[in-house]
Amino acid sequence: MAEPWLPLAGVRVVDFSMFVPGPFCSALLADLGAEVVKVEQPKGDPGRSYVPVQFNTENRNKRSLSIDLKNPLSRSVVEKLARQSDIALEGFRPGVAKRLNIDYETLKKHNPRIIYCSISGYGQTGPWRERPGHDVNYVAAAGALAFPGHWLKAPARSSLPVADMGGGAFAAVAVLSSLFEKTQTGKGAYLDLSLFESAFFWAAMRHSLDPQVDPRAHIFPVNDVFETADGKRLTLGILEEHFWNNFVGIVPELAVAEYSSDEKRRKNGDALSRLLAEIFLRRKAADWIRLLEENDIPVDLCVTPGEAAHNTQLEERRAVSQGYALFPVWANGARGGSIRRGVPKNGEHSREILVELGFDDSDIADLVKNGVLVQS
Repeated sequence: MAEPWLPLAGVRVVDFSMFVPGPFCSALLADLGAEVVKVEQPKGDPGRSYVPVQFNTENRNKRSLSIDLKNPLSRSVVEKLARQSDIALEGFRPGVAKRLNIDYETLKKHNPRIIYCSISGYGQTGPWRERPGHDVNYVAAAGALAFPGHWLKAPARSSLPVADMGGGAFAAVAVLSSLFEKTQTGKGAYLDLSLFESAFFWAAMRHSLDPQVDPRAHIFPVNDVFETADGKRLTLGILEEHFWNNFVGIVPELAVAEYSSDEKRRKNGDALSRLLAEIFLRRKAADWIRLLEENDIPVDLCVTPGEAAHNTQLEERRAVSQGYALFPVWANGARGGSIRRGVPKNGEHSREILVELGFDDSDIADLVKNGVLVQS
């Protein structure tokens, strides 16, 4: 079996961020081999209690250092972290990082080549820069809740935090682009990432900026989710005409002029969608899956990630390890990413990290005494 693909081995990341976007970004980097130090406040990342399920998945492969950044004596720790890091991430409202002395200008003094990414709701500039918000706000303001995801249903929020995770992914792309640029120029970079703009970018790529765009341009009545006789939900994935013809072959009542082309199926989409809903209620999910698969028609059962983990396709591609989903790319026959350690306790690696930074026992004792360091 080939060794896992870890192209970021040797890259050092200090992550001051909390909740979802920044930690998701550093999770991608950590999965691909980067050494990530997660800096937490004395009480820990609030995400530990607000979103514990996601906290436990996106903070694997990291070490935790718990220090009080509000304590001026923490600056010696921050300085050494900056000197030994290639990438720094923060996810506070504009101005907070500066007050904590972990802003770009401060870290740049210690390491001129550092790549620093600020992840904020609306960006570091503009009239909304200090506006409070969370994923649902960014997604709404960006236009990503304006259009429906189903033919006959109103727009609905996804279970996935689109702006938070999308923004975290864009941050990873940006810092890795800067890392490549540094190999050419030797210079670091300051990156200003807006979660609002991340959602806007996705929404605009999907729906365009045309104010008169057809609100159903992106959906199809035969490419939707339908309930079956046993209360399960199936996704019918028909776009191409040959799939429709295959489907009509097993549901001949659909072979009528009103549905004979994509244009006509759209024109009569409301009636078609209601008819399909009635048709799918005639059989159980397993019967539909067998019938549709036998006739080469795209179909899948709606399942949870935990159920999907036992899918033979994912098992064959070794997509899960130690209870975690792995980075979804193979490179040169090797699985991308690996699980090298689980989620850390708050401050679990504080002493270990400080020793690596050059602090001796006396220094560490002073940090504890002065309330800078929290040990697990």
